[in-house]
Amino acid sequence: MYAKVENNQVVRANSNLSVFGLAGNATQAQREAQGVYEVVYDTTNLKDPRYYWNGAESMTFANNTVTASYAAATGKDVDDVLWTQQDSDNGLMPSEVSVGDVKITGLKTLFKNEVKAQAKNLLSPSDWYVVRKAEDSEATIPSNIATYRAAVRTKSNEMETSIDGAADAAAMETLYTYTNTGTEENPVMTRPLGEWPELS
Repeated sequence: MYAKVENNQVVRANSNLSVFGLAGNATQAQREAQGVYEVVYDTTNLKDPRYYWNGAESMTFANNTVTASYAAATGKDVDDVLWTQQDSDNGLMPSEVSVGDVKITGLKTLFKNEVKAQAKNLLSPSDWYVVRKAEDSEATIPSNIATYRAAVRTKSNEMETSIDGAADAAAMETLYTYTNTGTEENPVMTRPLGEWPELS
């Protein structure tokens, strides 16, 4: 990304140098002679967009450097935000929804739905064993399959309980963040949410 500077103010930014009347292979000296600088990004306030609304980007020019930075990020709601009577009274509520319907889906709902989908994908390859047993009383489900399916359901419930316990966006992010619980020579990456069982 490049930015045009006039009177020590950034007036325009674009990734294409031709916008500024420069060739794509223009040198740093050629660019800066025309008041065009490569943008340096300060990502100090930039957070994972799965959990946060990132603040607006702004650009400043100082010491012959254009720096893009971000306003403070805001954690997303962990609980669903519902349409209220006040929304209705103020004419903010669409006609197809009712008071109490979900206005903004919270992180808990989003991540629990993700866990449910993952559990379904893990169980579906062995569903035919269950169907066969339901249709044929003499059929059996191999013990390793039955054990695995039970373990997937247990882990799914545990994950959903952990997600429900997250008080805010930071706590939700922590559940999914891997850290090394081993050594530098023998790293073991784990996360508080845990991992899905494997079929033996």
